[in-house]
Amino acid sequence: MPTATKRSGSPGSAAPKFLRRGKVKEVYEVSKTELEFRFTNDISVFDKHIPSEIPHKGETLARTAAHWFELCGTLGIPHHFLSLSSPTSMRVKRVQVVPDPKTLGPKAKNYLVPLEFIVRYYVAGSIWDRIKAGKVRAEELGFPAGKPLAYGERLPEPFFEMTTKLEPIDRLLTAAEARELSGLDARQVDRVKDTILKVDAAMEKEIEPRGLIHVDGKKEFAVDEVGQLMVVDTFGTADEDRFWDRAAFERGRQVEFSKEFVRQHYRSTGYYDALTAARDGKTPEPAIPPLPPLLIDEVSRLYTTVFQRLTGEPFIPSG
Repeated sequence: MPTATKRSGSPGSAAPKFLRRGKVKEVYEVSKTELEFRFTNDISVFDKHIPSEIPHKGETLARTAAHWFELCGTLGIPHHFLSLSSPTSMRVKRVQVVPDPKTLGPKAKNYLVPLEFIVRYYVAGSIWDRIKAGKVRAEELGFPAGKPLAYGERLPEPFFEMTTKLEPIDRLLTAAEARELSGLDARQVDRVKDTILKVDAAMEKEIEPRGLIHVDGKKEFAVDEVGQLMVVDTFGTADEDRFWDRAAFERGRQVEFSKEFVRQHYRSTGYYDALTAARDGKTPEPAIPPLPPLLIDEVSRLYTTVFQRLTGEPFIPSG
């Protein structure tokens, strides 16, 4: 797969202007039509920023995202990626970010769709929590009604969900709510789903020989300047997607190659239960504690290992 090339600004061009900081990356304005994403070593789970830094994490995210955007290019799928501008940053096409796209008028263009699109292929993660709580039934996932479910089962068909993108905490939406919020019609939502399945099939084909299974993941979209949907933000990294070791799965075990490893730490300490109780009861949320030093080293190795197994490239830190 082609390697993304570094783009340099024109002589005398102004330095990118800081716009905002997300959970793990900073966004800078390069021009009216171009942004720069700078990936930090920060880490977050459950919409909480962990007060710990993970060595090499930002570089693995930037380079993995670039790898998958190059894949989109080979598939003929529009996307916003332009180039890697450094080992930890990338240049992308700029679109408007507005909470309510309907304010842009009919047939709006050049805006971020304020949704996250999630597709699940196995019983895992938060869907398992909702199954145990009785909030999701077997038949909703394509199984026969009343079937007992087990963690790690492959779903009969891909299961799509949509959540908010621009709210402080991601909120699950019905199909009607998602269309109302995003300004997309049913045909556009179907096109998004078809695009996701096409990309995921190509990802699965690539990672299968490297011993990984793609369990689930999220993607984001925008409407470009001519009105076509394009893939934006990042996807297919250890932050957005869940991967399992294929050999272990065939032996009946789910070995995580994703940020789920960190989520499980906070589940095991009881923090996740306390956070959920606070959110359900609308009481102040407990501060998330830092990761133990030994776990930070382990998480760093996880990110570099996932990069190598996803891309097939060795990870040699830039500095």
